[in-house]
Amino acid sequence: MSLLQVDELEAGYARIRILNNICFGVEDGEFLGILGHNGMGKTTLLKAISGSIKLMSGSIKFEGREIGGLPPHLRAKAGIGYVPQGRQIFANLSVRENLMMAALGGGRPPEIVDRLLGQFPRLGPIADRAGGVLSGGEQQILAIARCLCGEPRLLLLDEPTEGIQPSIRDEIVDTLRSVREKFGLTVLLVEQNVEFMRSLVDRVLTMEKGRLETHADPDLEGFELA
Repeated sequence: MSLLQVDELEAGYARIRILNNICFGVEDGEFLGILGHNGMGKTTLLKAISGSIKLMSGSIKFEGREIGGLPPHLRAKAGIGYVPQGRQIFANLSVRENLMMAALGGGRPPEIVDRLLGQFPRLGPIADRAGGVLSGGEQQILAIARCLCGEPRLLLLDEPTEGIQPSIRDEIVDTLRSVREKFGLTVLLVEQNVEFMRSLVDRVLTMEKGRLETHADPDLEGFELA
């Protein structure tokens, strides 16, 4: 049984359908990538799974349980963490305060903050710095750490390379590899950077115009988005 199973999913905004008959599964411990250009429906898919938008039809099962009708906070409580595009950290709060807010909001003990600061070497020295003055890469790492305060089993990660300098991407790759090893996470990653995807995932699906079109070779050798 897949950790996450999506079947015949259709979703969108108001009456505008974006996703059409989406069917796929994510296995426990897997890093699954969904690759595609902007505007193809990748972010809408993550919003549908996280509960940020309602389904028009179809099914989402997590650990065998139907969650398609649950609100976002109950999906988070069930073990689904979401790092949105743009990161959405609290700019006026410090790194530590951002993490503390997430821990309290998820009903986790405050001790988890110090544990995460210790596991993310980039964040420890800047724990008292305001989120708004961090670099894009530091904000992305903070957003991942903040999500982990909820101790999710499945991490939904939306365009982590957006606005990040190429020199910082390698550090984010290392961060995600470390997260996988230390936390035993399952990750669903949507992205349009082929090289970044190659360095992380076990399996790749491609999305075009709201449909999952092809299963790309996992190493993406010679693969380019049309």
